[in-house]
Amino acid sequence: MSNDGVGLRAVMRSVAFLTAGALAVPALAGCSSEDTASKPLAEQDIAPAARDQVADGGTLHWAVDALPETLNTFQADANATTTTVAQAVLPSMYRLDANGRPQVNPDYLESAKVVETEPKQVVLYKLNQQAVWSDGREIGAADFAAQWRALSGKDSAYWTARNAGYERIEKIERGANDLEVRVTFARPYADWRSLFSPLYSKDVMGTPDSFNDSARKKLKVTAGPFRLKKVDRKDGEVTLARSERWWGHPAKLDEIVLTAVPRDERTGALAAGDVDLAEIDPESLGRITLAARAGAKTGSTPLAGPGGLSAHGSGSNLGAAAALRSWAVAHEDGEEAADDEAGAGKKKREAALAYERQQTALKGFEVRRSLEPAYTQLALNGASGPLADERVRRAVARALDRKELAKAVLTPLGLPAEPVGSHLALSGQDAYADNSGALGGQDTEGAEALLADAGWVHGGPVKKENGEKAEEGEKADKGEKAAGAEGEKSGGTSEKESAKESEKSRKKSDKESEKSKKGSREKSDNEDPADEDSADSEDDKGDKGDDKQYANKLAQGGAPAGAYAPKGTPAPAAAATKVLAKNGKALALRFVLPSGPGSETLRTVAGRISSMLAKVGIRTEISKVSDESYFKDHIASGQYDLALYSWPASAFPATDARPIFAKPVPAADGSLNVEQNYTRVGTDQVDQLFDQAVTTLDASESRSLIRKADSRIWAAAGSIPLYQRPQLTAARKNLVNAGAFGFQTPVYEDMGFLKKGAKPASGPSGN
Repeated sequence: MSNDGVGLRAVMRSVAFLTAGALAVPALAGCSSEDTASKPLAEQDIAPAARDQVADGGTLHWAVDALPETLNTFQADANATTTTVAQAVLPSMYRLDANGRPQVNPDYLESAKVVETEPKQVVLYKLNQQAVWSDGREIGAADFAAQWRALSGKDSAYWTARNAGYERIEKIERGANDLEVRVTFARPYADWRSLFSPLYSKDVMGTPDSFNDSARKKLKVTAGPFRLKKVDRKDGEVTLARSERWWGHPAKLDEIVLTAVPRDERTGALAAGDVDLAEIDPESLGRITLAARAGAKTGSTPLAGPGGLSAHGSGSNLGAAAALRSWAVAHEDGEEAADDEAGAGKKKREAALAYERQQTALKGFEVRRSLEPAYTQLALNGASGPLADERVRRAVARALDRKELAKAVLTPLGLPAEPVGSHLALSGQDAYADNSGALGGQDTEGAEALLADAGWVHGGPVKKENGEKAEEGEKADKGEKAAGAEGEKSGGTSEKESAKESEKSRKKSDKESEKSKKGSREKSDNEDPADEDSADSEDDKGDKGDDKQYANKLAQGGAPAGAYAPKGTPAPAAAATKVLAKNGKALALRFVLPSGPGSETLRTVAGRISSMLAKVGIRTEISKVSDESYFKDHIASGQYDLALYSWPASAFPATDARPIFAKPVPAADGSLNVEQNYTRVGTDQVDQLFDQAVTTLDASESRSLIRKADSRIWAAAGSIPLYQRPQLTAARKNLVNAGAFGFQTPVYEDMGFLKKGAKPASGPSGN
């Protein structure tokens, strides 16, 4: 759901009527700042260098998540690698700048502007006279027209995933000469700059067969600084070679090889010299940082730092045993195994030396850091259950300290920790304004008042498993147990009994915890204690949860053992009395999360959110499911109450964001058509504001309408933006003009390796 590549359009972005008097939005909060241009929270970090400092030749090995299933970006199974290939080999009329705003791409376009608005909107494109396809044919109106016909939606033989904007075109014709293209719209379209980026040859778009099949595996005709040389599915590589027909600045690199490398294997691939550039997860940051720190002074080694001291920390006096422990933990042998290997045998010593060799190799890399043009949100499923009530959704939102969540993720990475204030744009983009005031900030008392107004009261009677109500004297006792159905430690019973139970757990686990305490000191600062098995359901072993069992659990106030804090953690003084119930049911929400190795950050954030919600009496059951089923079987199908996932920001929110926030409507077969609105929360007013914004050719007015729509989306509380995603890219130190790109579209022809003795321009890079 979050793109690695930076496309001109983020097509696959994702992620209730207001009760009368429940919310006042004076002058639609956030609109007052619409004339103030924002700036990106973090600069791109690519080790910029002038072209004359970059050596000619060489091959860049670049790790990607997966090979492209198709090379046609307009098909449903296109992925981030499809976008990367398209950016390097195909024309694009516009590209994004460092602020995430579209700019004319002079390699293809001299100018583009609206030349008529009455009776129809007409856009005139003037093409670069040097722009030609790799077969020598000029890029022209015939290519524009073929792409329009394929994507207009009028011919069902074309298997397209999207046609936004193209369906508004009435005709395309040649202008005064071959270098001019006139596009006439049947209906006004504010986001016309989003079209024809990328642009495929008429040979691809001309017939359904060529569109559906030919462009999936091959691109015979291209027009970029690189051409597609080979797709090797056996070795998991896509090779792009310098194009001899390119008329712009020639590419510095001979080739770019895109190699599919799983995230959890990238550190090893970097150390082995298999890749030069790889986006990494925060959990993989430590080893490269450790290697860089160890290599900061002559005589350092990755395991023994300057002066013979360990490189694990400034001035620390860790010896060989500690280094071996670090190695064992890094190899997931666990803390117990790490202690057992303090007096390591031959086999482990050899493995430790191999680890040291890897660390030595990693000294040639650095981590380049920025913020990805995407944000992580908390999604609230408003289709049914407690969250169908807008007051409960708003209470969830008001219980959250978004600033604290952003700090937990971004501060340990050295990135600015500001919560995202818009669903429709990010700081730096034209449409951005902080409209979160339409919902309000963290307010525990306000959240509790909203819950009370919705009928959720403290200590209310909770039905037992046999359907009987708990006696009045059992409300805070047995009712609390019902909320924790399968484990007494999920919430405690009474304050006194919670303390007793916690003391028993503490004594029972003293011996076991001694070892884990040692290991925990080596954990990343980005981890949160509340995430450690904080609320795992049976789905943690796989996606074998049954929806009926889940429904029964919630009906009984069910939640698994350890759902709200690590085992042995005493319950807060107020926790035992904050059982919220309504009509005999405890207020419990299923929080679904992916279980894969790259999702530790999400699970950390989920643990903190659960703690924040517990303070206002909202219980959560964290259910970890397989990465493969997370989106398809849970998010898209609506089998969740709370979830965390990300959507890339778009330079054209009036077009691209509408499907994400459109009000779901009944389909002909009786099902609900949600498009990409997986929270199932929408309003007619938001739809109307999007419709107005996309048809208004006045940029200022369109921007104002987008911000008003965002305020209404905040008010509906279907999704709560949390933080902009970190973008961490490990790069070989002499690789320039590549790394953490932020908003900006990569300039592939400028990427390369420094000449001997040359240095990149100063930038934010650093470990």
